Parts: sequence; C-alpha cells; structure tokens
Amino acid sequence: MLAAISGKFRALLATAGAAALMTGTLALAPAASAAPVPGEAASAAAGGFWSCNVPPGYVYTTTTSTYSCHTSGLRTTMFYVEKPADGMWACTEAPGFTYDTTQSTYSCNINGLRTTKFHLRTPKSGLWACKVPQGFTYTTTQWTYSCDVNGLRTTKFYLRAV
Repeated sequence: MLAAISGKFRALLATAGAAALMTGTLALAPAASAAPVPGEAASAAAGGFWSCNVPPGYVYTTTTSTYSCHTSGLRTTMFYVEKPADGMWACTEAPGFTYDTTQSTYSCNINGLRTTKFHLRTPKSGLWACKVPQGFTYTTTQWTYSCDVNGLRTTKFYLRAV
C-alpha cells in the first residue's frame, strides 16, 4: 500500500514539474544573483544590501514588496542594491557601463510586470555592445535579438575606444 502511494506521489510530482516547465512558471535563477532575505545581513563579499531607494552610484538587481519603506504602512518596493560591476545582471543601466544582452524578468518589479534586466559590461575595444557609451565609437554592426526583450531585432555595435 505504501509503495503504491509513494509511486502515485512521485508521478504527481513529475507531472507538476513538467507542467511548470511547459507553462514557464518554474523560474530558476543563478545562485550568484540571489539576494538575501530583507532584514538578514548581506554578504560582505557581495557588497549588496536591501534599501528603500536606489542610492546614486548603485544599481538594483532584484526587488521585493515591503511595508517598511512607507510611513503610512502602504506596500512599496524595496530594492537589493549593489555597485555596478562587469558581468552583473542589473534592473537598470549604469553610468560608465554598457550592456551586451538583455533578459525579460519579473524580479525587477513587485507588481507582476515583466521588465528588462541588463547584462552590464565595462566598455572596451572589441566588445559587442547594445549601446555605444561615451568615449567610444563603433567599427561594424550586426542585427540581433539579444538587445531587446520584446522580440524586436536591433543593432549591436562593435566598440572601439576613441
């Protein structure tokens, strides 16, 4: 009897997992971008922290809903903020950086809306980028879908410092 129940339970779990994969409701995020729970101490190595706003010189990498950031007790957004770095996925662009790809995500908005995450890159000659930063020009272009999360084909630029 117990073997029959556990076999049915395994089948139920497998079916639920397959349904989640097919409908896109199963979200797996890279461990490197995981943020600690608000109120817990942030890792010193990561250098990020939860904040009620995004301070100048920082980007945010995820959000959560909170009541602690509004004096009237309304639900508002809390941001996990970090200093921008090469190779970081961020919910905003950052001054002094460009980006080389984007992804559509729900983690940057608490209202259930899909928004864009940017793969930040330190500009340098020889980098394919979605935007040409100040102090750079480009020597060639290519059509790509990686710079726009809405399925539109856009231009990517091969950077050269000036």
